[in-house]
Parts: sequence; structure tokens; C-alpha cells
Amino acid sequence: MNYVDAIYTDTLEVKQSKFIAYITPFSEYEKTLEELKQKHPKARHFVVAFRYLNEYDQVVEYSSDDGEPKGTSGRPSLFVLQGAKLINTAVIIVRYFGGTKLGPGGLVRAYSDAINLSLQKVKLLEYKKEEEVEIRFEYSNIRMVEYECEELGIDIVEKSFDNQTLYRLKSSKESMDLFLQKMNRLIEIV
Repeated sequence: MNYVDAIYTDTLEVKQSKFIAYITPFSEYEKTLEELKQKHPKARHFVVAFRYLNEYDQVVEYSSDDGEPKGTSGRPSLFVLQGAKLINTAVIIVRYFGGTKLGPGGLVRAYSDAINLSLQKVKLLEYKKEEEVEIRFEYSNIRMVEYECEELGIDIVEKSFDNQTLYRLKSSKESMDLFLQKMNRLIEIV
């Protein structure tokens, strides 16, 4: 599975209708949709589709035709996301009606093509399940712990300094296992 970490866009024109596709990280979806509705007040439709992993590692999917004939825009957009194996990703297609009806087949092609056009620009990142671990260690070992975190690409989410130093770490399972193995004499998992 893959995901995007930035917003990508491209425009497709079919019989004077404009289809502006925005591919965005799911975390930015709602904010981006609101901004696009303000930026494009004369647009006829805002078709959306997204896929994300919930806290139980289940794929949640959603699509909306936003007034287009049923099944001609939202579902085909979702199918493109599925075909590209995208997760934690949303797509918003802003449509300006050009005066010529495209018909159901034409709409399916136009929405799918607009997203595929944007996908050509996308830098896909491989999704890896991340895990969080809380560790406790002596203050004198901070440099060593932070060095290993940086070397292995582990994010330090939270730091707490009390009687002992507590860090909450987040990374891929592979990196975390390697870190815990290297540092097992200096740290204690909480």
C-alpha cells in the first residue's frame, strides 16, 4: 500500500467541462475541501473519495457523487484509489460544467482520467504500519538514545523528565525492533 504526503493537482478538460483533481493526504482532506469550496464558488460539483486505515487496521472507504448521476463519479474515483493501492489518501474533483452533457460513460471516463492525470505527478510513499513504544532510561544516556533514533528514523513523539527520562517513540515495526535490540541494556520499556 502507498500514500501521499502532499497535495497534487491537475486539470482535465472534456467538452468545455473542467475537472480539477486534487489528491491529498487524508489528514488534510476536510480542510482542503473547505478551502476548495471557497476558492471555487461557481463550481457545479465537488466529487470526493477517500480510503484510510482506522485504529483497528481496517480500510475505511467513502465516495460521494455530489449531485452527479448516481455511480458516475464518486465510485469510479474510489476505484482509481483502490487500483493505485492508495491508503490514508483522499481525492477531490472540482467540476465546472461546460454546457455539454457527457452521459454516464463520459462522466466515468472524465473523473477517472482527471485523477489518473494527477496521479502521474504524485510521489508515492510506501505505507508501513507504525507502532508506539514508551521507554524509560537514565538521563545520562539521552545523547545515545537520540542518536539511535535519528539513525533509524524513529520519531520522538513526547519527552518527559522526572526522576527518570521518559520518551514516547513512533516508527515502523522493523526500525523499532532494531532500536530496542541495540538499546536493550540502556532502556526499559514502560
